[in-house]
Amino acid sequence: MIRTDTLYTTAFELNRRAAIKIPDDARQAIERMYAQETHKLSKYVLGQIVHNYAVAIEEQRPMCADTGLPRFYAKVGNEARIEGGMVALERELRRATADATEAIPLRPNRVHPLTRKDFNNNVGAHAPSVDYSFEPDADWLDLTVVHKGGLFGGDYRMLFPADGIPGLKRFFLDSISEFFRRGMSCQPLVVGIGIGGTKDYCVRLAKESACLRLVGDRNPDPDIAKLEDELLDLGNSTGFGAMGFPGSGAVMDVHIEIAYTHTGGMPVAIQHFCFAHRRMTARIAADNTVTYREDPQWFTAFYRREGIE
Repeated sequence: MIRTDTLYTTAFELNRRAAIKIPDDARQAIERMYAQETHKLSKYVLGQIVHNYAVAIEEQRPMCADTGLPRFYAKVGNEARIEGGMVALERELRRATADATEAIPLRPNRVHPLTRKDFNNNVGAHAPSVDYSFEPDADWLDLTVVHKGGLFGGDYRMLFPADGIPGLKRFFLDSISEFFRRGMSCQPLVVGIGIGGTKDYCVRLAKESACLRLVGDRNPDPDIAKLEDELLDLGNSTGFGAMGFPGSGAVMDVHIEIAYTHTGGMPVAIQHFCFAHRRMTARIAADNTVTYREDPQWFTAFYRREGIE
């Protein structure tokens, strides 16, 4: 059985690691963009980002002063047994987030949207959020923490079947131009796109695809993978560079996920995950051993299944 003390210590450590060390896939992407950049100001910014990555590790402190909004993704094995059940899981995630906010420290960004009431610990109503998926024939629990900014870089549009791929590309360009020209999305970044489903599910898929896939990963559907490559090239042909300066590119990657949708529409959501690419995953085994890794492995074949089984 997975114990509550293991849940707490793992969630705390996930917050610490995510805030400090940027995953290798994102770091290497920024390093490649720095090497290829020819515009002076964008190259300078990219160089400072790479330097900040190194300083954060050397000094063991958060890579960015704005540590975003901590959120969790829990992939639960169908045979996993958790002490106290799912209520205990969420309690330990909240407790670990509050303690990590003070100890690391993380900036206490979570406030009441109207009164601005702030407990100074990133905990409140629906905070931190916890999203779930399930996996057959498994007795482990995967926890992923993501520290994602909560202000800019999100967009939604209801397209129609007649809009097709050209309409999606127009929306993609509208979205990145709106945020990139002022550096509001803290680019370079990964663009996640959710297509289909209902509006809420579409937005969820966009955020998951931005945050929970490695840079360079491609959707197993060849048509979707081809579109990911096309949008990546399109995004990096706009003249936008790092943080709103002119440059050779500001898109680290494009990830697309789809859900079957109403026959009359094609909802599309876009989410940006900036160069402060903070995520970390841990697998808690049934015997309470914990293994940390940088690849969330969220989009499994089961998660993407189209049939009944």
